Amino acid sequence: MNGFNTMGRAVAVLAMAALLAACVSPPNSYIVLLPNPDGTVGSVMVRSERGEQVISQARQGVLLDGSKDIFAIPQAQIEQDFGAAIAARPPLPEHYLLFFELGSNKLTAESQRELPRILDRARARTTADISVIGHTDTLDKASSNEVLGLKRAEAIAEQLKQLGLENIQLSIESQGLRNLLVPTPMGVAEPRNRRVEITIR
Repeated sequence: MNGFNTMGRAVAVLAMAALLAACVSPPNSYIVLLPNPDGTVGSVMVRSERGEQVISQARQGVLLDGSKDIFAIPQAQIEQDFGAAIAARPPLPEHYLLFFELGSNKLTAESQRELPRILDRARARTTADISVIGHTDTLDKASSNEVLGLKRAEAIAEQLKQLGLENIQLSIESQGLRNLLVPTPMGVAEPRNRRVEITIR
């Protein structure tokens, strides 16, 4: 029975029945390994009755039945065989950080200027699901920071709505002083921890 396991980082893999020009005859099912959006490349193990093969370089391919060694697949062949599938992939989530003044739910001036760009990115999607998570530094006790984190998330969600995202689904939560961006002991006023994380899906 054929199968494959992913190893290492997340990998981009495509499989289909196709004729590899000058390489394979007759048509066979194969897998090709593509780079991740950030340019990194993971690896894929393909198991068949003929044994195991591991592909770990971008644009390497292997037949699912194990009847051929690992081979390079030209970019033109990938586009011919998988172009429609690649074009149909949903856009990847986008992540943004906005930072706050000490002890408040007021954005820094630099972060305030980021809001229109975030708005544009959300509007660029056919549908958008946005999460807004509030965070704090460790200057106050945990219970107070939980409340402050929520106030920050609510303030940003409200600003996004006022800028024109009234009909987009927004989820809001606080993580307070949990999940610090910069780990610190209690009682430290770390500006990078006073933030909201916005994810657009």
